[in-house]
Amino acid sequence: MNTWQQGRPGGGGSGYGGQEGAAGGGAGQPLPPGLSPRGPGAPGGRRPPAPRQAPGQPGQPLRQPAGPGGPGGPGGPVPPGARPQARKRWPRRRKIKYAVLGVVLAVVATSVGTYFWADSKLHHENVLGGYNGRPATGKGTNWLIVGSDSRNGLTDAQKQNLHTGSDDGKRSDSMMILHIGDHGNTLMSIPRDSWVPIPAHQDTSGSGRTIPATTSKINAAFNNGGGELLVRTVELNTGIHIDHYAEVGFAGFVGIVDAVGGVHMCIDKDIQDTDSGLNLKAGCQTLNGTQSLAFVRQRHQMADQDLGRMRNQQKFLSALAHQAASPTTLLNPFELYPLIGSGLDTLIVDDNTGLTDLATLFDAMRTVSGGDGKSITIPIANADYHTSTGESAVKWDPTKSKQVFDAIKNDTAVPTF
Repeated sequence: MNTWQQGRPGGGGSGYGGQEGAAGGGAGQPLPPGLSPRGPGAPGGRRPPAPRQAPGQPGQPLRQPAGPGGPGGPGGPVPPGARPQARKRWPRRRKIKYAVLGVVLAVVATSVGTYFWADSKLHHENVLGGYNGRPATGKGTNWLIVGSDSRNGLTDAQKQNLHTGSDDGKRSDSMMILHIGDHGNTLMSIPRDSWVPIPAHQDTSGSGRTIPATTSKINAAFNNGGGELLVRTVELNTGIHIDHYAEVGFAGFVGIVDAVGGVHMCIDKDIQDTDSGLNLKAGCQTLNGTQSLAFVRQRHQMADQDLGRMRNQQKFLSALAHQAASPTTLLNPFELYPLIGSGLDTLIVDDNTGLTDLATLFDAMRTVSGGDGKSITIPIANADYHTSTGESAVKWDPTKSKQVFDAIKNDTAVPTF
């Protein structure tokens, strides 16, 4: 055992009689020069560590890179005694904010895409062309709504199932004026057998000849000249300026009803009609598309025939609009997209009508059913008027009907008779 280790920490005291130094943390006095491993003249205390040598370069200290990859730099080793640098994390609020922003952008993008897709499905026709003597624009907004018996889009099996027959062309099955104004909305039915003057017009067969003016049932205007002649005939006989036009055929009607999951109706009494194929029990129930079409077409159980049917049509269309404009439909893509696809494919509108106008139309009809509007029929003087041609038609009451027409033109309260 080497005696020089005695007296070092843990060595049992110093062999040279020196006391342990306070500053050295227990280190003794320096060894004699001859015994010091650092050689003669070396200072006391512990020997500092030798610098690291670069491979192949003896005696040269290894330089650490200051940039990335060096001690403390990004991707480099952590210096001894230093804490690893923690990754920066986004605050919870920022995460929530960006997540909400992403959802909003997705909804906006989907909404815009749906709007342009749906708008492209509308069928536009120039039915509101100008002509000499057309009534001036009144107050409020007036729609002419036409339900046609067009079989376009129906297969032979569907025609048989719906009891529509297979007639070519189209005739008006119903027609109404919807007035949207500041004094409440008014839905006014026009009997399709109304006996009225029909203005001269061009033959739609393409022959180019002019059909002279005549007096006939208003349905003949739609049958002979389509929506454009019907608009002119309505404006001529009422003095009401028509701002928008909407027409739907049998196929579109059935599709819309089925797309919204049916329409809830309350039936006063049992209905069984072989012509329309309708067979319903009294009570509240949900009608599908086939049942709904039969309901708005049937008239033979009505004491006043067409007039009673018009009341059913008004009641049904208001209920349909209420269902189609409900939040459960508009906010549910599984109901909204089929509604758009089924309804707009067969819907004919004027050139100036877009989706926002249709939304206003449905909302106005919904308010009528909700009690904020009024459903009426043009005042009738004779529901069984015998014409000079031997036909049975409907004759308007000239005095009362003019009061109604003036109220609609001026957007004042519509009188009730």
